[in-house]
Amino acid sequence: MAIQRRKKSVPHVESSSMSDIMFFLFLFFLIISTMANPNVIKVPLPDAKTTTNTQENHLTVTIDSEKRYYLDKEEVPVEQIEARIVEETQKRKDPMVVIRPAKDVEVQLLIDVLQMGLKNDLKFVIATKAG
Repeated sequence: MAIQRRKKSVPHVESSSMSDIMFFLFLFFLIISTMANPNVIKVPLPDAKTTTNTQENHLTVTIDSEKRYYLDKEEVPVEQIEARIVEETQKRKDPMVVIRPAKDVEVQLLIDVLQMGLKNDLKFVIATKAG
C-alpha cells in the first residue's frame, strides 16, 4: 500500500509590507538629511563635477549675493570678518573653515577670504554642489 503525502508545504515570507516600510524609512532619512546642517545660509553654490562631504563642526563662512558675510548663521561686518574667523577657529580648536560663496560672488571676495586664511595659518575648503 503506497501512502502518499498531501501537498508539500513550502515556507515563505510575505514581503509586500517590507517594501512599504523601506519606502517610509527612505523618505524619513531623505527629509532628515536635508535638515542635517541648520547653521547654513541658503545660497546657490558653484557647480563642481565631484564633491566631498566635510565634518559638521567646522566653521562656515558664507558670502551671499549682496556681499554680506556670515559666520555660521550670524552676519558679520566685513571689517571684523578676519578677527572673528580667527577667534572662532581658536575656540573650536579646528583650523578648518568651509567657505560657501554664492554662485555670482566676485572672485576677488573669495580670494580676500582665502588670503586671511593663509595669513593666519588656517585651512579653507570651498563648498560646491555636484552638478
